[in-house]
Amino acid sequence: MPWDKDDYPDSLKNFMAPVRNKAIDIANELLKDGYSERRAISIATAKAKEWGEDHDKQIRKKGH
Repeated sequence: MPWDKDDYPDSLKNFMAPVRNKAIDIANELLKDGYSERRAISIATAKAKEWGEDHDKQIRKKGH
């Protein structure tokens, strides 16, 4: 099931929007490539965090 900015895995709820949206984009591409949802989320989360750090983005919402 592809995700979007309004419907995404609970594990991404505490991420700032730019990082969360990057994770959603990555996860959707991984799903297209045949990855399971669980694996796609795991990989996308790690890659989006890396992307956020490389672009000086705040990763998580304050307090999380």
